[in-house]
Amino acid sequence: MEITFNHFLILSAILFGLGLYAMISRRNAILVLMGIELILNSANINLIAFSKFGALGVDGQMISIFVIILAVAEAAIALAIILNLYNNILTVNIDEANTMKD
Repeated sequence: MEITFNHFLILSAILFGLGLYAMISRRNAILVLMGIELILNSANINLIAFSKFGALGVDGQMISIFVIILAVAEAAIALAIILNLYNNILTVNIDEANTMKD
């Protein structure tokens, strides 16, 4: 069995759907962050698939590396914010984060 372009797109759509579900349905900030990472990984799979099967060439792979670097920076900053949130209100529940406004 040969892996085709459709396989990449189906895998990417599944990852995107799982990431979107994790972002919408969860109240835990860490799980929301994991959902964002799944969405970024689905975008990377699309970029690599279009690079391999389309006319992007190496450009798709370079953009994918840039997205990975962006995801690492986003994860570091988001984890710092989550740790600060936990230190201030002793929870990582996003619904309770609005108490920091006061």
